[in-house]
Amino acid sequence: MHSNLILKNTVLFFALSIFSCGKSAQINNSPIPTTTSLQTVQQPIKTGAQVLDKHLDLLQNKKVGVLTNQSGMVTDSLHLVDYLLEQKINVTKIYAPEHGFRGTADAGELIKDGKDTKTGLPIISLYGNNKKPKPEQLKDVDVLVFDLQDVGARFYTYISSLHYVMEACAEQNIPIVVLDRPNPNGALVDGPILEPEHTSFVGMHPIPVLHGMTIGEYAQMINGEGWLKNKAKADLTVIKNENYNHNLPYVLPVKPSPNLPNAQAINLYASLCFFEGTNVSVGRGTEQQFQIYGSPFIKNANFSFTPKPNFGAKDPMHNGKLCYGVDLSNEPQLTQLELKYLLDAYQNTEDKTKFFNSFFTKLAGTKKLQQQIEKGMTEDEIRASWEVGLNQFKNTRAKYLLY
Repeated sequence: MHSNLILKNTVLFFALSIFSCGKSAQINNSPIPTTTSLQTVQQPIKTGAQVLDKHLDLLQNKKVGVLTNQSGMVTDSLHLVDYLLEQKINVTKIYAPEHGFRGTADAGELIKDGKDTKTGLPIISLYGNNKKPKPEQLKDVDVLVFDLQDVGARFYTYISSLHYVMEACAEQNIPIVVLDRPNPNGALVDGPILEPEHTSFVGMHPIPVLHGMTIGEYAQMINGEGWLKNKAKADLTVIKNENYNHNLPYVLPVKPSPNLPNAQAINLYASLCFFEGTNVSVGRGTEQQFQIYGSPFIKNANFSFTPKPNFGAKDPMHNGKLCYGVDLSNEPQLTQLELKYLLDAYQNTEDKTKFFNSFFTKLAGTKKLQQQIEKGMTEDEIRASWEVGLNQFKNTRAKYLLY
């Protein structure tokens, strides 16, 4: 399946490898080995979906449910569901996460059950009040296939959907097959560890903000660490990526969600998403989502924008109001969770008592971060407070790495 989708990432890898010849780039203090042969360079990264043809025996002669969205592409023009039907696999149901099966809904928007207009298959929403499929929603399913593109951040809710589906499948003795996809934020592991008392759908497990795992590796961690209800174990199979390791650059061929339009937004997402728990906009309602930030209350800023309703943001924060802030669209790629944006916005906000809202603690996974910022702690001091937890997590993470 050598599609344009594979070619794009092969070309990118080839170009970056030549550029770094004789040098060693650093991601999370791990050197990227320099390229030693053209043969190595030419191996394209293939996702789990792109090598599924080698594993179709797991699905043949079975009733198959599929949890996926618009990111579940096998080639540039062929969706996973359509591919399975072409292969005469008996797909009985589609399950949709946040943003829906076609990925067009706003963050947090209610997704209704329905039918896929192309295939006529029933779609069951796993968002809102129905995050975990009920036993009756898993009827006529012998095996469930999971294929969502994650971005490596704790509050990106696709890993929460993964948890609930694994739990439901374990309870109903239904095997689950996870089609792995690369983490576009590579091996980045950073941020405060979530504390159990702040568990929510935007943070279900005791992990840092950036976890540095693929979604297949993460599924193994959910199973292995006993995070499912009653420490249940799902009957899990991970279809691995081919020719992949965490230090290889990977540009997503499809937007993983409506407000992550490009690689810059995906790279900045974990650092800027904290603003969703403040009175600062992250550019929803513009064409630079998660590449800019600002509010009507920030002073001493040279950049401004006005959010307006658009695709993925029907009623954006500060709708129609002039916001002052910072443009990060041309910033170099981040290699850590960056706190300076949050600290600068807080310091330059006129009324600091109105800066944070209750959602901030859920995103941070701890009350400590807000308290540290309000006390005036420096970024270095805040980062030092994460060190013990991060080292413990890295030791746990190592047990589940596939690449």
